[in-house]
Amino acid sequence: MKTKLFLFFLTIGITSFGQVTITDNFSLKNVDGRMVSLGDFPMAKGFVVIFTCNHCPFAKLYPKRLNDLNEKYTKLGVPIIAISSMDTISYEEDTYLKMIQKAKKEHFNFPYLYDPTQEVAKLFHAQKTPHAFIIWRDGEHFNIVYNGAIDDNGMHPNEVENPYISMALDELLEGKTVSNPETITIGCQIYFRE
Repeated sequence: MKTKLFLFFLTIGITSFGQVTITDNFSLKNVDGRMVSLGDFPMAKGFVVIFTCNHCPFAKLYPKRLNDLNEKYTKLGVPIIAISSMDTISYEEDTYLKMIQKAKKEHFNFPYLYDPTQEVAKLFHAQKTPHAFIIWRDGEHFNIVYNGAIDDNGMHPNEVENPYISMALDELLEGKTVSNPETITIGCQIYFRE
């Protein structure tokens, strides 16, 4: 069955500070078959949006850390949403059925959404897997307030010195501005179909 991507009233605007503002919503198919959108979390203060995939060796290093982040921060009003926007023609391992298997195997405790047209990845300007964004509520809209890596040590989680996502979320939850809003992403390139 062909998966449909519903994008309704989703627009992107650039503020004077260079931030990207998501002015409405998107909805993508989760691995459990349900459509999931930001609007399904009306009490969320913000979201961690992770563009990831099945096949990338670097993305394979992060499932436990993503589960841990979601376990901690969902309780504080900031759930994780993972999205796969990889070209499944080039990477069969990233098909929707393989995503379902991956989520079960890794015991994902967060939505893992399928972006078959790659439209959401393009709107975020996602480049790699994994590529992390924190979007924070500003009234009815969300601003991207962090863009980059999850942390500074993919290979050795016990040697992480800068847990970028955690640091940024802790600042935001304290009412502060993110002190390090952009870091370098390392991982597999997202190739966009023409």
